[in-house]
Amino acid sequence: MNARADLARLAAPVVLALVLVGLWQAVVVVAGVPAFLLPSPSHIGSEVVAMWPTISGAMVATGFNAFVGLAVGALGGVLGAVVAAALPVARQMVSPLVAGLAVVPIVALAPVLYTMLGADSEMARRVVCGITAFVPVFITTLRGLQQVRPVHRDLMRVYAATSVQAARAVTVPTALPFVFTGLRLASSLAVIAAIVAEYFGGPRTGIGSFITTAAAGSNYARAWAFVVGGIALGLVFYAVSLGLESLVRRRTAPARGAA
Repeated sequence: MNARADLARLAAPVVLALVLVGLWQAVVVVAGVPAFLLPSPSHIGSEVVAMWPTISGAMVATGFNAFVGLAVGALGGVLGAVVAAALPVARQMVSPLVAGLAVVPIVALAPVLYTMLGADSEMARRVVCGITAFVPVFITTLRGLQQVRPVHRDLMRVYAATSVQAARAVTVPTALPFVFTGLRLASSLAVIAAIVAEYFGGPRTGIGSFITTAAAGSNYARAWAFVVGGIALGLVFYAVSLGLESLVRRRTAPARGAA
């Protein structure tokens, strides 16, 4: 039954995507929509096939920047949330700064960072991705660490558990779902941030750079082909975060059961 349920859960979005693509193709063909307004899926697909070596190379370049930013931002978000949860003063100081970071637009931040770090450097893109990933991971992790009930903490004290034992038995299992919720959000946001940051400068190696180049040359089907590459990259990051969550939960399940 579980296999059938998993198959049905995977098939539903695939079927919906195929239906939407079919409707898109039909509307473009029947209505005669010009390619500069909306290319057909078949035209975009042919560009994906023809440009795949370039698209795949751009996905690697953008994906590496997103990965570096995601790793650093997520680690910083978790560590920052741990400190904020342990020290109320730190939480009062950091929370307004995180709220400010959450509303900083990438379109304003990226050009400033290119000026500071160099227009030919990838570092500005990684910094943008790191900031983008830091915010959701910090917020969700902090919320998870605050979900431990006082009665559970009191029970650990009654059992004379050390701080490490209490964290392993109560705090970490309670916070893990929140941490991975933030990581799933951050994984997609890091890819989006990397692509958007590429619009405003830096080496022309990533997906965003090729989208702007194709659009500037009025080759809209090719621009859409690189958009497809960006979508695929975002799905890969999201799928990896889901797989990591599943792996960690399976490994920690026995410990929770023993507790």
